[in-house]
Amino acid sequence: MVQIDAHQHFWNPARGDYGWMPKDNPTLARPYGPTDLLPELRAQGIDHTVLVQAAATVEETEYLLGIADVTPWVAGVVGWVDFERPEHRRHLERLAEHPKFLGVRPMIQDIPEDGWMLRDDVQWGFAALADLGLTFDALGLPRHLANFHTLLARYPDLSVVVDHCMKPQIREQSVTHFRAWADGIARLAERPGTVCKFSALVTEDIEDWTVDRLRPYAEHVISVFGAERLMWGSDWPVCRLRTEYAGWRMAALELTAHLPKVDRARIYGGTAVAFYGLAV
Repeated sequence: MVQIDAHQHFWNPARGDYGWMPKDNPTLARPYGPTDLLPELRAQGIDHTVLVQAAATVEETEYLLGIADVTPWVAGVVGWVDFERPEHRRHLERLAEHPKFLGVRPMIQDIPEDGWMLRDDVQWGFAALADLGLTFDALGLPRHLANFHTLLARYPDLSVVVDHCMKPQIREQSVTHFRAWADGIARLAERPGTVCKFSALVTEDIEDWTVDRLRPYAEHVISVFGAERLMWGSDWPVCRLRTEYAGWRMAALELTAHLPKVDRARIYGGTAVAFYGLAV
């Protein structure tokens, strides 16, 4: 049974294009590369990873593809292009020729305009992904759920994965927040082919998080997406804000321990292989 980490990052702050990164954060504001992650993968029996962009530049995507070229266990890269520049289609076409380039992730959670994804001037990007057979990682927050539903209805042929369960605000422990998030996620799950990354729940909770605090959120995404449309990701090294790699891995395994073996095989490998078309 192949084991896939469907969402991890490498970065070097000296590159200067990580605008979201707090420079005074000792956990985040340091370089992370393959030699840092490999011991964690070996300890947890992870065979391959999907490396995901963390900077809003094409140059960072090329940097990540360079890492993937010399790192056999990096099975694919999710990159970035500027949806506000239609001429960036040429970058999509060029990058699509790389055997490990999978698709892109606009950093929608960091864009001040909640309705950005529905603007006429960025629609070429979503259409181009569908045309080129590339994937779209939907990175957002619960307030974006309704707009994502509208957007994805426009592109039925677009391969979409919802990043980090759309980041439910677990720290709030609010019934109102939970219900709004749960209803929005369920609507996205109704769209055929849409999958979800079972990742980053720990970083949406308080420092003293527990598995039981995460459980209602895990149970909901399992219920609405099913194991065949759910893939586990570490979100390393961001997860280190709350726990080490093994801490989130063990929590996730506990949250899915009740599932049949075939379902766990999908969540921890099979879904990512099928969705991204990984050559593993």
